[in-house]
Amino acid sequence: MKKVLKIISPILLFGFLTVVTQIGGIIYLGSLLIAKKWKWDLKYKLLIIFTGFYLISTFFIIPFIAPFFGREKVKHHDSIKPTNYMTVLLNRNYVTPALNELLYQTEKELEGTGIQIHYLDANFPFFNKFPLPPHLSHNDGKKIDLSLIYETKTGKLTNKQKSISGYGVFESPKLNEYNQIDKCLKNGYFQYDYPKYVTFGKINKQLVFSKKGTYTLIKSILKNKNLGKIFIEPHLKNRMKLTHEKVRYHGCKAVRHDDHIHIQLK
Repeated sequence: MKKVLKIISPILLFGFLTVVTQIGGIIYLGSLLIAKKWKWDLKYKLLIIFTGFYLISTFFIIPFIAPFFGREKVKHHDSIKPTNYMTVLLNRNYVTPALNELLYQTEKELEGTGIQIHYLDANFPFFNKFPLPPHLSHNDGKKIDLSLIYETKTGKLTNKQKSISGYGVFESPKLNEYNQIDKCLKNGYFQYDYPKYVTFGKINKQLVFSKKGTYTLIKSILKNKNLGKIFIEPHLKNRMKLTHEKVRYHGCKAVRHDDHIHIQLK
């Protein structure tokens, strides 16, 4: 049994690191080779080699290679930031230059509102059609998820979030609103509300969904001519009275979109 685990464990770890970070599996294999050739007896030698190699690759090598694949890191500004820096560490922060431009133009539209753009998963740095689990379509550099906007109970806008990951804390339908979530779950799409398991911790529980702030963010995005679609849950679309044809429903095969906004280029 131990021999089987010894063989299977590296394969599983390679697969996991590839699925989560794209580059992690290859770096793990390289680290194994280096660790075998490095004769120095050091505790946690493989972990140290992998961590160093991974961080160097993520912050100093990958950003220079990605443009050859038509992608670049999301450019951070005063009002464009990751919701969680694990997005950056896991190399899920790559987009096409056109999507970076859309974010920058949106930031300019939002000047004076106090609203910041906090992004979640975008795309991996390399190869079109390489999946970015658990997302169905984040595979070409043209998609990115953005956090909803919240406010205090007194109506003051804030740039804080309600979960550590940015996902999984839902703004569920009210009793008088159409409930697409129940419909999808009853039709057997069990994955539809699975993001509730990946919050990594709920925070700022006193905050409430800002209808005004999220509406302002979406209206600013809609002004960009290169925008293809915005996905958001139907009850939030109706609540904010969004009628633009580019604001659409994503379907039951995806996951619910009342904890984030999905945008994509044409």
